[in-house]
Amino acid sequence: MRSTFHAAAMIAVAATSVAVSPLAAKVIGANTPAPSVTRERIARLPAGERRAWLAYLNRSEAQMRADHAALAAELKPGEAPPPPPKALGDGQKRAPLDQDAAWYAGAEARRIGDAVVSFQTPAGGWSKNQDRSIARLRGQRYSNDAETMEVGTGNFDSPNDRYWTFVGTLDNDATTHEMLYLARLAAALPGREGDAYRASFVKGVRYLLAAQYPNGGWPQNWPLEGGFHDGITFNDNANARAAMLMEDVAESAAYRFVPADLRARAATAVKGALAIILRAQVRVDGRLTGWPQQVDALTLEPISARNYEPRSIASGETTDILMFLMRQPRPTPAVRVAVDAGVAWLKATAVMDVAFTRTPQGRKLLPQPGAGPLWSRNYSITTGQPIFGDKDKSIHDDVNFISEGRRNGYSWWMDQPKRAIAAYPAWQARVGA
Repeated sequence: MRSTFHAAAMIAVAATSVAVSPLAAKVIGANTPAPSVTRERIARLPAGERRAWLAYLNRSEAQMRADHAALAAELKPGEAPPPPPKALGDGQKRAPLDQDAAWYAGAEARRIGDAVVSFQTPAGGWSKNQDRSIARLRGQRYSNDAETMEVGTGNFDSPNDRYWTFVGTLDNDATTHEMLYLARLAAALPGREGDAYRASFVKGVRYLLAAQYPNGGWPQNWPLEGGFHDGITFNDNANARAAMLMEDVAESAAYRFVPADLRARAATAVKGALAIILRAQVRVDGRLTGWPQQVDALTLEPISARNYEPRSIASGETTDILMFLMRQPRPTPAVRVAVDAGVAWLKATAVMDVAFTRTPQGRKLLPQPGAGPLWSRNYSITTGQPIFGDKDKSIHDDVNFISEGRRNGYSWWMDQPKRAIAAYPAWQARVGA
């Protein structure tokens, strides 16, 4: 990936003030939609790559038809389906991952496990933002978000089918969270009473293997739904969480109940995921920096997501990826280079003496001596400066001058990169850097 600005410009971010005066603040661009994975675009790939990508797209389309047919078959002719499940942003907390083994062997944990299994799609994944303690009814849709989304508005997240979206997904930790919960039940219930949860977990493994692109990345949604959902998604730690779970399936004794052939395929999947992560790191004037929220599945160029999420280098996603890379037991020279460069970029872009805080006019970035470090969520690929999107697709250079609702509803400034920087010295000592 190339860009026109000099790497020194990125380092200068930390040394300059992030506060922009009202007169200087400005709109610096407009967000553009991400491309879908299509037959037309696949036809433009090198000849040696087309067959695998066409097979993948065919498999995705066939699975989408099968998922629709399976849901329709649950209802009798003319029977109305139940209302869709209600949205619940923290619904996964109803399927906790932090209880002791005795709790997972109990009746409440099993009741929740049955609810989780009930919402597994025919493909093997799960949707998002649902109360995991309530079981799906016969004929009830697998997802809930589509009811609140308008079709044909021009929004980048407008669904092709308002009644069928995020079926299934890796967004908001979906699918990987449900699988981790089922794995805890499987461990606590080694006898026949745990078989249904082990079977559901194995189905989830097959889902992740089927959803993985030929180049090793995972889309946000699978079967594919188009637009930015087709992008290889680092947002919400989607690819790294999928890769870490596959890594555990391949190597941990806790997952010996997974068939050996799937465990071998999981190990191969991890290698592919690691390779695509290294290829997706943004290189500027020959120097590696951080990672985007998403990249185009076919070109690996950074892409936009929702209206207010422009293509960028993203500090939060860079943090998540670095934590995954530093987890590797035997890092290759390429992994070491990537980690060194990513941490250096985070250190260079940190700012001090400011806080993203609440005011009567909404959240704003304001001077606060002693505060920090903070990082912008997004950095321009062409200037290295912090950038901020708004609901109307405009891109701004100052968070304080985007709409109040968008300022309040997104983590525009964050401190998560401290985790990667704090973990770096121990990693260096372990690998002998």
